[in-house]
Amino acid sequence: MSHPPLPPAAMYIAGAWRTAEQTFPVHNPADGALLAELPVARPDDLDLALTAVSDGFAAWRRTQPWERSRVLRRIAEGIRAQAARFAMVMTLDQGKPLAQAEGEVLATADQFDWYADEARRVYGRTVEARDPDTRILVRREPVGPVAAFAAWNFPALLPVRKIAPALAAGCSVVVMAPAEAPLSTLLIAEIADAAGLPAGVLNVVTGDGPAISRHLIASDVIRKVSLTGSVPVGAELLRLAADGIKSVSMELGGHSPVLVFPDADPERAARLCARAKFRNTGQVCISPSRFLVHADVADAFAAAFVAETRALKLGDGRDPATDVGPLTTARRLAAVHALVEDAAARGAAVLTGGGPADLPGGHFYLPTVLSGVSDDMQVMIEEPFGPIAPISTFTSFDEALTRANATPYGLAGFVFTEDLTTAFRACEELETGMVGVNELAIATAEAPFGGVKRSGFGREGGSEGLDDYTVAKYINMRLRGA
Repeated sequence: MSHPPLPPAAMYIAGAWRTAEQTFPVHNPADGALLAELPVARPDDLDLALTAVSDGFAAWRRTQPWERSRVLRRIAEGIRAQAARFAMVMTLDQGKPLAQAEGEVLATADQFDWYADEARRVYGRTVEARDPDTRILVRREPVGPVAAFAAWNFPALLPVRKIAPALAAGCSVVVMAPAEAPLSTLLIAEIADAAGLPAGVLNVVTGDGPAISRHLIASDVIRKVSLTGSVPVGAELLRLAADGIKSVSMELGGHSPVLVFPDADPERAARLCARAKFRNTGQVCISPSRFLVHADVADAFAAAFVAETRALKLGDGRDPATDVGPLTTARRLAAVHALVEDAAARGAAVLTGGGPADLPGGHFYLPTVLSGVSDDMQVMIEEPFGPIAPISTFTSFDEALTRANATPYGLAGFVFTEDLTTAFRACEELETGMVGVNELAIATAEAPFGGVKRSGFGREGGSEGLDDYTVAKYINMRLRGA
C-alpha cells in the first residue's frame, strides 16, 4: 500500500512544467484520498501550448525517421524501467487492480516500441507515368500538429495509441489528460522528457475538457483531432473540427456481442468471458457486454459464468489479491446501478451481485450477472461500461447475427465455436471493426484497433495506425529538356 512518487502536479508545455492558480482535485477512487491538485488550464496556457506544438512540429517533422525511432525506443525503455512505479500511480489514480495496471504499462511501452519501428517505414511510392519523360511520385508526410483526447479507463494506453504513431509520423501533439485519472498522462510526459523528446513535440494540458477542446480545435495550428471517448463527446468534437476542416479520427463507444454457438465448450467460454467482462471493472470499450448464448448450452454457460464471477475478489487495487477494483467515478456507480434496476424491474433475474458493495470509502459495485435479458432492456441498448453481464439466448445463426448487429455500435464482437464455417461466417457478418474467435484479449500494438458505425472511424495500432497521421503528397515531374 506504499505511495510512489507522483509526477509533477503541473501541465507539461514546451518542455517545462507549468502551474496555474485554479486547480482541481484528483482522488483515489478506492478510498477517496486526495492524491494531487492539478492546474486548470487558462486560455493563455492553451495559447502557449499551441505555440509550443507549432514550434515542435516545425523541428520534429525535419528530424530524420531513424532519430525519431531512437527517441521512441528510449521512451519505451523508460516506461519499462519505471513499470512498478507507473503501475502503482495508475492504480491510485484510476482504481484498477495492480496486476492489470502493470499489464497496461507494458502494453503502453509496446506502442512506443512498435512505432519506433514503423517510424522508419513511412513509405511512399513511384507510379509509372504515361510518357517516358514524366515521373510520378507519392510521398507520405506528417499531417501536422495533433490535438489528442483520451478517456480515463486506460489512462496510459489510450493517449499513447495517439501519441506514439503521431510522433513516428513526424507530428507534434498536445494531449488533454483526462480529469478523472490524469496522472498517467503526466507520467508519460515526464518519461518522454527524460528520454530526450525535444521541447514542444509533446505537450500535456489539464483542466476543463469542453473548454480545452473548444480552444485547441478552433486554432488554425491544429490540423488533426483524435479522440477516444463517448459517442456524444465524439459528435461534439466532430462539429468543432468541421468548422476548421480538420482531419479527425474517432474511437468511440462499444457494446460488444459475444456469440456462443452450440458446438462451443460452454464452461470454458464462460470462464474466459467472466474474466474478460470484469477486467477493469467492466470499464473497457471492447468489453464483452451482450452475451448471446445458444439455448442448448445456455444453462451450462450461465452456471459456469456465475461460479467464476463469485470467485472474483472485490477490493482496493493495491491489494495483490484483488481481481475487481472500484469504478473510477461516483457517476459510473450510479449509472451501473440504474441499468441493473431497470433490467430487474423488466423481469431479468439477478444470478449474482446486483448492487453496490458493502466496502467503505470507494465506488465499489458487485460483479453482476443477469439472465432472462431481453433486447429492450437498457443494459442491452446502452453501453454498460461497468461490471454487468447480461445473458440472453438464441436458437439459430441468423437470429444471433441479427440481434448482434441490432445496435448503433460496431467496435468489437466475439465468437465461440469449434466449427470453421460458423467462425468465418460470423466474422464476416458481424458489423464490427474487430472480431475475436475463441479469444477475448484481442488488443495489441501490431494490429489495427477501431470500429464502424457510431463506434467511430480510423484505426490505432498496426501499420494502419500511421495512416491518420500522414497525408499523401502527389508529385508530377517533367524531366529537363523533355
